[in-house]
Amino acid sequence: MNASQSTFRRASQLRLPARPHLGASQRQWVRYASNPAEGRPKRRGGKAVGFAAVFAVAAAGAYYYPKLRAQLSSAPDEAELGYHKAELEFEKARKHAASKEDNRELISSQHLQVKKSWEHPGVYAWGSNMGKVIDPKSNEKNVKLPRRISYFDGQLLRDLKLTQNFGAAITEKGDLVQWGLGFSKADPTPVTTLKGKDLAKIEVSEDRIIALSRSGSVYAIPASRDDQEGGKKLEQQKSSWSLWSSSGSEAISFQNLTPAGLGWGERITNISSGLEHCLMLTSTGRVFSSASSASSFPTKGQMGIPGLTWETRPKGRYDQPHEVISLKGFDIKQIATGEYHSIVLDKLGRIFTFGDNTFGQLGSVTEIGNPFISTPTLLPIHKLYGGSGLTPKVSAIAAGGVNTFFICETGIPTTNSTNSSETGTAVPSKRLPQSTFDLWAAGQGTCGSLGTGKWTHVSTGPTKVKALSGLSEFDETRNQLMPIKIKALSIGATHCSAVMDNVTQTSVSNRSSENETYWGSDVVFWGGNEHYQLGTGKRNNMNAPTYIGPLDGGEGDAARGRQGEVHRLCLTPRQSARLGEGGKGRKVTLEQKVECGRLVTGVYSAV
Repeated sequence: MNASQSTFRRASQLRLPARPHLGASQRQWVRYASNPAEGRPKRRGGKAVGFAAVFAVAAAGAYYYPKLRAQLSSAPDEAELGYHKAELEFEKARKHAASKEDNRELISSQHLQVKKSWEHPGVYAWGSNMGKVIDPKSNEKNVKLPRRISYFDGQLLRDLKLTQNFGAAITEKGDLVQWGLGFSKADPTPVTTLKGKDLAKIEVSEDRIIALSRSGSVYAIPASRDDQEGGKKLEQQKSSWSLWSSSGSEAISFQNLTPAGLGWGERITNISSGLEHCLMLTSTGRVFSSASSASSFPTKGQMGIPGLTWETRPKGRYDQPHEVISLKGFDIKQIATGEYHSIVLDKLGRIFTFGDNTFGQLGSVTEIGNPFISTPTLLPIHKLYGGSGLTPKVSAIAAGGVNTFFICETGIPTTNSTNSSETGTAVPSKRLPQSTFDLWAAGQGTCGSLGTGKWTHVSTGPTKVKALSGLSEFDETRNQLMPIKIKALSIGATHCSAVMDNVTQTSVSNRSSENETYWGSDVVFWGGNEHYQLGTGKRNNMNAPTYIGPLDGGEGDAARGRQGEVHRLCLTPRQSARLGEGGKGRKVTLEQKVECGRLVTGVYSAV
């Protein structure tokens, strides 16, 4: 193993589809417990116990061995019982490598995966194909393993969202592409619908697409082509759609949702949408909410506006944005939404939740008869570490379906230390990580979407996802353990994924040795699998994070003599590279991202 390739160890093993073939790029993880006492080895006794055990075994052997030998001499031959002698099977010789690059591809599946992501960028998807989102030309109800959406071959995307009924993507130029039976029953193939708005991010509600432009404008576009042409409205709601004609022949109806009254230089920097509502975050830390569906008005407190209903809404558009006044002054930096609930994070690491709490997705105990909370409520994170002496700070949040996730950063306890010979006091080891990261989950987990290893119907509070908490790896360049963070979480309706921020290698050159290879970011999946959206090729749900195989199904490995070996998927981290075969195309900066949608999963090449 090369000096640059660090190894992972971990106490709680992630579930693998099968025992993997351990290559140079496959690592294990080590988990540090938040409780200093957790994980300490126990003493097994002294020398006296050990000698006693040895003499006991020797005495037993002296007594029983003659009898055993007599029994074996009278036993029937192996041939009579139908047994066959085991034959030694030697490992086949590896193919001869014609060059350095050829040798790298022969010894590492991850090297090949990273290289192919640059040579053939595009979109892979799997899961439900009921709405012909994965394969518009196929009548398959489910796609069990990753399959390329041919329309996006060779393309880079700014964003991608997938549902069982329709899909939406933003091209490299900032145009909106839509497809699926939920978009058009007559022709579910991808079509560019909205051009010239320089879109940067999209979210999806039950029947609309919420889009954010790079300039900070927010738009709501109907998911259905019929609604784009006719302008679907709520009952008793006067027409509020505006008509915009693209530079081509298409003309669609859409709504501008940008809040009025923003301050000088203030603009929308992020959006997040549930089935009926959406949140908008401004550059000054203010939060706005609005209705995001043309079919139903939010009624479960998810907008964070106490007393707001269809009957009490102010005059004007039903989907006009409202500032969440209760959050004013908290300087919010992140927002996230589930189907009917919301979660926000401020710059001091404090979490506020509101909306539907039927399954405990707000991180608190559900009140019988009153499961909806319309006022943003502080989640007491410090109680999760009571008595440990740790001071946690939430660094990231995520939500989807009926689940909420957040990541806590804490310092390593001083008990994980070495004694100073000069002072005789305990001091932290320089080789230990100075902090660790824990993942917490709340909500319903009957299909395993909490990732805690249990099937939970209702959460009474946040639960630590131990398989993804306290992970570290040894960095040989720094000669110390470094914490492994979670780079990205994607939470779907019933399933989830986590992309790990582990050490990666994407800078191998001609001057490097033939054994130095690329390796990317580890990614794991868990949760509901009723439509094969986990990508394991099987239908059983997974209540703990698990690896899946490469996107090409192992075809590249089989072609290089790795037939039958089990390798795991890695994602290419952000890197400048040249596209096309042999790296002869244009140079761009890209990475691979995961999208867990409603019963569908995708991996795409993102700019």
